[in-house]
Amino acid sequence: MALPTVKTLTDCADFSRTVSPFLPQLYALPNQVWQSIADLQQLKEVYTSTNPLISGLALSLFLAPIFLVAAEINKNYSQVDRFWSILPTMYNAHYVLYAHMVGLPTQRLDTLLAFSCIWSSRLTFNYWRKGGYSIGSEDYRWQVLREKINPTLFFIFDVLFISLAQSLLLFSITMPTYVLLLASKLTGNDSTTADLLFSRGLVGCVLMAFFADQQQWNYQNAKKEYQKTAKVPPKFQQEDLDRGFLVTGLWSWSRHPNFAAEQTTWVLLYQWACYVTDTFYNWTIIGPICYLILFQASTWFTESVTAKKYPEYAEYQQRVGKFLPRLSTDLPGDFSDKRVEKPEGKKQ
Repeated sequence: MALPTVKTLTDCADFSRTVSPFLPQLYALPNQVWQSIADLQQLKEVYTSTNPLISGLALSLFLAPIFLVAAEINKNYSQVDRFWSILPTMYNAHYVLYAHMVGLPTQRLDTLLAFSCIWSSRLTFNYWRKGGYSIGSEDYRWQVLREKINPTLFFIFDVLFISLAQSLLLFSITMPTYVLLLASKLTGNDSTTADLLFSRGLVGCVLMAFFADQQQWNYQNAKKEYQKTAKVPPKFQQEDLDRGFLVTGLWSWSRHPNFAAEQTTWVLLYQWACYVTDTFYNWTIIGPICYLILFQASTWFTESVTAKKYPEYAEYQQRVGKFLPRLSTDLPGDFSDKRVEKPEGKKQ
């Protein structure tokens, strides 16, 4: 039996009922796949007879050593980064495909997958246009970290965190979709106002991240043009370009509005699963919590590098909250109080 027997919506969020009984499948799955590798029909039977959470977990564990080997051979540690925008949607698609194959109601899951594809498109596009998929491209933070850690410790860090923990993380943030899949056995294809609100909220997060990305993209291109030609591009202020980092638009309210939207996305998905199953919290909270912890740590590290590079960044940190708007200061986040007005006729 691949799916648990659930009699109430609360049962769908019960770890002891929906996960623990199926953990032994994880140990048997590799051998089953290997024995069926040449027979498509047998592979299909293995797929449908395996709990979808377990098969998703198995895939994330399978990918970890691949990421590790690729990173160590190429000495490039952005292997997981290249799949960051793809794997969560792949896991969501896995749950939806499974639901279709075993005949479960899929209206809510189909809506979730449509959103997930939008999320992937935005993040993949932004990563691509910044050169993330170019040969040899690597997140500068890994380079900085390698300079601070001896090679042996960095290899251990690569094994445990970069390759393994991050692969598991990208799986874990989609675990609420498994809970929604189980709930569909009881709720059917009925769509509620809450489903509409949650799905629209998720799209809203993507839109916020998209506009934040675009504002940053426009600023960085303007800064490059200014540094190359010494001419201030239209719609930009010289003071802002000299400062070296963006402080206008969404970035005047949050130092990382795109990160704020990204974290909210997976918290919302978790809350959606809680609402549908009539629970205040459930075991899938581990995914969004780990995601929040990762963003806290990585943002702290990013800002420690940025603050050394730009003298005014420390003041920006005082004016603007890391993720949420800071209400404890009256100083404008866009530094408009320090802007020098040029005489008429001499504005650039």
